[in-house]
Amino acid sequence: MNAPNDGTALCLVTGATGYIGGRLVPELLAAGYRVRCLARSPDKLRDHPWADRVEVVRGDVTEEESVRAAMRGVNVAYYLVHALGAGRGFEETDRRAARIFGRSAHDAGVRRIVYLGGLTPAGVPEDRLSPHLRSRAEVGRILLGSGVPTAVLRAAVVLGSGSASFEMLRYLTERLPVMVTPSWVRTRIQPVAVRDVLRYLTGSAGLPADVHRTFDIGGPDVLTYRDLMRRYAVVAGLPRRLILPVPVLTPSLSSHWVGLVTPVPPAIARPLAESLRHEVVCREHDIAAYVPDPPGHPMGCDQALILALRRVREAQVTTRWSSASVPGAPSDPLPTDPDWAGGSLYTDLRERPVDASPEALWRVIEGIGGENGWYSFPLAWAVRGWLDRLAGGVGLRRGRRDAARLRVGDSLDFWRVEEIEPGRLLRLRAEMRLPGLAWLEMRAETDGEGRSRYRQRALFHPHGLVGHAYWWSVSPFHAAVFGGMARNITRVAEGEQHGRGRAARRRRGRRRTGVAS
Repeated sequence: MNAPNDGTALCLVTGATGYIGGRLVPELLAAGYRVRCLARSPDKLRDHPWADRVEVVRGDVTEEESVRAAMRGVNVAYYLVHALGAGRGFEETDRRAARIFGRSAHDAGVRRIVYLGGLTPAGVPEDRLSPHLRSRAEVGRILLGSGVPTAVLRAAVVLGSGSASFEMLRYLTERLPVMVTPSWVRTRIQPVAVRDVLRYLTGSAGLPADVHRTFDIGGPDVLTYRDLMRRYAVVAGLPRRLILPVPVLTPSLSSHWVGLVTPVPPAIARPLAESLRHEVVCREHDIAAYVPDPPGHPMGCDQALILALRRVREAQVTTRWSSASVPGAPSDPLPTDPDWAGGSLYTDLRERPVDASPEALWRVIEGIGGENGWYSFPLAWAVRGWLDRLAGGVGLRRGRRDAARLRVGDSLDFWRVEEIEPGRLLRLRAEMRLPGLAWLEMRAETDGEGRSRYRQRALFHPHGLVGHAYWWSVSPFHAAVFGGMARNITRVAEGEQHGRGRAARRRRGRRRTGVAS
């Protein structure tokens, strides 16, 4: 059974800006643990509802000095990072980071490491596994060999609102009533609900010191991916899907097929698809001896799908697969010096007066992207999104985590929220494929006479001659794209302001005449 938590144990969480880490932190806090988060960009955690209850330190798991500093005084260290989709060399990056983490934990006297890895198929030689699954297995072995008591939890498909596996399943099933699919849809898998993953991760913090091993974690259902798609269709109220597996789709072609239909880009879809080539079914459920299953758990597939879909429909998705930055995407902060010495910085500036309150204007600004679109030249935005997908980028279809609210670090189509000052400023950093770095700023301001004003600024820092050529080749379209965007955002704000005013006058009129509203 678990060791008791006296409320003084300190947990270090890496990957807190990611899908699992961002959900684990509040679970640990609720269980009475103190939490420290290691993040390359601490500002990304600033707007989380639990941010003021944790300690956040800047660092990277590949930088030993920062990891050693983060380990000081830590009792339990969670390793929840992977170089997923990071291109060539990711295995060496994973290997080096795991060694640094294990060595630092040992030297700091950490009493427990907890790692979430991937479930590997029984009887399949490691050299036949996909590179990403093989790397995850190696990371587990490195941590187990660190000299620190370690729990390696191995999961297959994680079902939860916003997970990459769930998003892939959802979009494939919803968008394709008839599917010609890769042969891996016939592979048996054992999905696990994200709620159970978090329960096992939290419970592992209190494992006895002599527990040093791997644990398979999964739900009660073993089924094929084809069965999983059909179950999703039933839960979502969709007509029965016709699924036709074919053997000719290679992992590379499969990833592009998934990328074409779903918001998950090929760089992330490929390791997900590759992990389904072999049967991934739990060989034991020993974790229950230490983290007992409460009634109704582990959660079955149908219930996990119902809860995940409900979260999506109610806009209650706390983290998404895109919460973590896309590997290879630019992370440079916006140069704040107007006379920036870092090189050329092209600017497109648009300003317009707005016959609406700053609050009405801000609601439109914060609601941009996703289903609301970008308020100008939809075809141009769509084409740019498709070109980005073809180049291996994320495209426009990541959408939004929340339909009305944004926070620092949120992905927003092919942008990411770099800065937000509620009611005043939204700054986005481009994560599309570009020969340079790009930002888009939108501000709700008031002038010297108290009138509302919209200010929009697009900035581009070119990389080399190709970057300069890119800017000048697209600048003729800026009037239509950026100019139209500024016009339409202000028009929508004015329309909403006046619409709210008319509705308020009608309500007052009904009250005066005694008519019930």
